[in-house]
Amino acid sequence: MAKLKKRYRRNHCQLSAPINHHLFWRITPMKPYLLTALTVLTLAATGPSFAANEAHDHGHGTTSATLQLNAGKKWETDAPLRKSMGEIRQSMASSLHAIHENKLSSKGYGALAKKVEDAVGNMVANCKLGTQADEQLHLIIADLLAGAEQMAGKVKQAKRMDGAVKVIGALDNYGKYFDDPGFQPIAH
Repeated sequence: MAKLKKRYRRNHCQLSAPINHHLFWRITPMKPYLLTALTVLTLAATGPSFAANEAHDHGHGTTSATLQLNAGKKWETDAPLRKSMGEIRQSMASSLHAIHENKLSSKGYGALAKKVEDAVGNMVANCKLGTQADEQLHLIIADLLAGAEQMAGKVKQAKRMDGAVKVIGALDNYGKYFDDPGFQPIAH
């Protein structure tokens, strides 16, 4: 332990506050792993929030951000994006009949909202698009998350069904603006 303390003092700046040395020196060798694990968990848990903030910030400049093609072509996608959007599409399509018939319960809407939020979190954590494609994707993510909030009942004076409509609209826009050959819009 003395060698570890000496090496730490030589390679790192001195700490100004007193610390519990027994606890500190036991944790220090694992610190990089702990920091990495905590960072990954934090990003996974807050990914949708960051995505919403990013998307929200895009529309408040001097011009309003709108979806557009990439010089007449659809934007590129990557495997994590295609997988997550496919999961959202599947979840929405499997609940579509109950939504149309006004038979989906509050609990059902909440579960559907959670699936959308989880898929968006995975998308944000793993997607590696170019800057411009990412900016366009954030507009779709904002609609997905806004729809999920409505479906979860977090928006007062809003119908849960309207949240589902918003999510389906975001899926339609994804199909129009992003190159995902296996993606089929939901017929509604």
